[in-house]
Amino acid sequence: MALMFHHVSRSLNFVSPGRAYRSICLNTNVNAIDRLCCESFSSVLPKSLRRIHVYNSSRQIKAPEGSVLNIFDRKAKQLQKERAAISSEVELFDYLKEEVGFRLADRVRDIKRKFKCAADIGCGRGYVSKHITADSVEELILCDMSPTWLKQAQPQEGIKVQRKVVDEELLPFDQNSLDLVVSSLSLHWVNDLPGTFSQILHSLKNDGVFMGAVFGGETLYELRSSLQLAELERQGGIAPHISPFTEVRDIGSLLTRAGFTMLTIDTDEIVVGYPTMFELMWDLKGMGENNAAWNRKLHLRRDVTVAAAAIYQELYGKNDERGLSVPATFQIIYLLGWKPDASQPKPLPRGSGEVSLKDLYRLDEIVAETKKMQLDDEDQKK
Repeated sequence: MALMFHHVSRSLNFVSPGRAYRSICLNTNVNAIDRLCCESFSSVLPKSLRRIHVYNSSRQIKAPEGSVLNIFDRKAKQLQKERAAISSEVELFDYLKEEVGFRLADRVRDIKRKFKCAADIGCGRGYVSKHITADSVEELILCDMSPTWLKQAQPQEGIKVQRKVVDEELLPFDQNSLDLVVSSLSLHWVNDLPGTFSQILHSLKNDGVFMGAVFGGETLYELRSSLQLAELERQGGIAPHISPFTEVRDIGSLLTRAGFTMLTIDTDEIVVGYPTMFELMWDLKGMGENNAAWNRKLHLRRDVTVAAAAIYQELYGKNDERGLSVPATFQIIYLLGWKPDASQPKPLPRGSGEVSLKDLYRLDEIVAETKKMQLDDEDQKK
């Protein structure tokens, strides 16, 4: 069983689409914000040294022993996606998911086979399926918990398409019924990720493949730290405003635990520039990526928001040819795993190696000795 991690230091800079944002920023003078917060910002770091009080949510849930702890409110997430889907400007928020969907579909095309039946779990508006051609897939099952997004997905012609309203935690597929499963920027909202991986493995045929993309732990670290510093300074404590994401080091273990083999995991970073923090928060809402953790705060005080925007600009702001902007980093973890099959290559038995890793510095010498031994054997035969 081989586990390969490819940590790729690639990054791509985007700029959010230029448009008139109908958000709080329209009624806020950015210069006035800076003047209002400049004095308080200078005292943020010293005050952060005091004792931290973490808010206790009245909605915190304790899971019974042996069950799965529900971190995310799945009903709230479904409502958030539906609200985003019915927006008249829904296509303006597709830029990030479109890019990741294209990259994931490109990886599907790298596999030189035609899949008879494939499923796109958490398809959204068809960010992956619109780039998959009939040369790669015969039949495609589109699945999402948002009925409106599901209707808006438009795959390419020539592919037989089914649409199913599906909760990613309860997949409806029969055992050994799929050749390919893809999922782009959806599974990071699942409470029982190991269980979902096991269901995907169960539905795949032998030698079937699962390809996915999820947000990594470094996603939106600028926004997270700015909100935490603002709350420390204003309220003396912090509350979770950014949902927790899976770390790269954990993904491989979860896939192996589910039973996948020949894993490949790599990461990308996409950096998007926004005029201020308010446009970033507006776009996250438009993407349906609002915070859906059970212990989230339902309200964020205005003075905390204003202070966080000033901190964001001060710590991370940039001034380039486009003017002032703040970056938002999205770490994307790409994962690939295969269902075991007898035809797949297998690792050699433990202890069967003829060269020790400690002798790698002598690699050239060992190769020369091996060639010399082969020549001597041929001379003896003559």
